[in-house]
Amino acid sequence: MNLKEIRQAAREKMKGYCRVCKTCDGIACAGEVPGMGGIGTGSAFTANVKALADVKLNLRTIHDAKDPDISTNILGIDLSMPILSAPITGSEYNMGGAIPEAEYIRMVISGSKNAGTVGMCGDGGNPVFYTSGIEAIQEAEGHGIPIIKPRENPKIIEMAKQAEKIKAPAVGMDIDGAGLVTMALMGQPVSPKNVDELKEIISSVSLPFIVKGIMTTDEAELAKEAGAAAIVVSNHGGRILDSTPGATQVLPDIARKLKGKITILADGGVRSGTDVLKYLALGADAVLVGRPVIIGAFGGGAEGVQLVLETMANELKQAMILTGCKDIKSINSSILF
Repeated sequence: MNLKEIRQAAREKMKGYCRVCKTCDGIACAGEVPGMGGIGTGSAFTANVKALADVKLNLRTIHDAKDPDISTNILGIDLSMPILSAPITGSEYNMGGAIPEAEYIRMVISGSKNAGTVGMCGDGGNPVFYTSGIEAIQEAEGHGIPIIKPRENPKIIEMAKQAEKIKAPAVGMDIDGAGLVTMALMGQPVSPKNVDELKEIISSVSLPFIVKGIMTTDEAELAKEAGAAAIVVSNHGGRILDSTPGATQVLPDIARKLKGKITILADGGVRSGTDVLKYLALGADAVLVGRPVIIGAFGGGAEGVQLVLETMANELKQAMILTGCKDIKSINSSILF
């Protein structure tokens, strides 16, 4: 199995839902929500990809970074790479349903584990989305992180307790899911949270709590104030609000304020190990990968997910050699042009 074969198989299985474009930039699928595209004009999706592409690296080869160490630790979890699989649900209405929800998330969680990293499971209008993820993580002996939609607080706390029960290392909420079209279509009440509501949730859970969907410095600080262990700088793949900037455009300001005070994760437009390096240089501690992992799962199952992640890890290592970074901690803005 190779990436070309995986992409071809995924293209056939997701026909009518994802074109598996040579360049996954959101242009061909603009407005396809439900589906794989960005909301409205699709500009928030394309902004992620374009902003990341506009970040340039300094080539350096007079140094001792000959065999970089790409391992890291995030929220007490030892990882072989600073790359995690993002929480994505909706195999039927977003990806065509060739793979059932429970089977899809099992592929993501086990494939991520086999690559030495962690996969996240998501939540959605159908209860099977979250329960399938919980079951997959339990099968993987707790090796996964559940992410919950911003439902009513008692429901979020109840669902977070399930994560505790299966001994997940962390749990979180994609707070930007407050505006998801797919949740509204399925009659699920979601809404923004104020700081007191966030504090209530986080204080009720014993696990490190991740707040996903932060795009401004002030909200990053509010998440920290509420007790979050980590944030994910993300515009939800461009799927909830048109005309937002790309994550890389807002990440540096957030990192300047909060680097070292809270774990900073980021996602949006990651397609290669070089993209991972850019995010780390801009201030992220690790990144989440979404659409490439979907293609890996649909095109090659758990093995496909593992191959996608390991390929990115190898590309990251090569990019670190060519920018003079001996380990993850040594990556900083000095490698950016």
